[in-house]
Amino acid sequence: MSGALKITLKKSIIGRPEKHRRTVQSLGLRKLNKTVVLKNTPEVRGMVNQVSHLLEVKESSDETP
Repeated sequence: MSGALKITLKKSIIGRPEKHRRTVQSLGLRKLNKTVVLKNTPEVRGMVNQVSHLLEVKESSDETP
């Protein structure tokens, strides 16, 4: 589990449960089509799995986020 994840918000959080909104915001995503690069850790993977229907995730070989 090394490397990084490029995470992009592809769908709006309007009308989503509050738990999903907080998860998306804790990933550092604030606007549609914005991308963040985070380390590939179990914690980040868990958050991504919870709201995977709203995100696009690509694995990156970069070690630095």
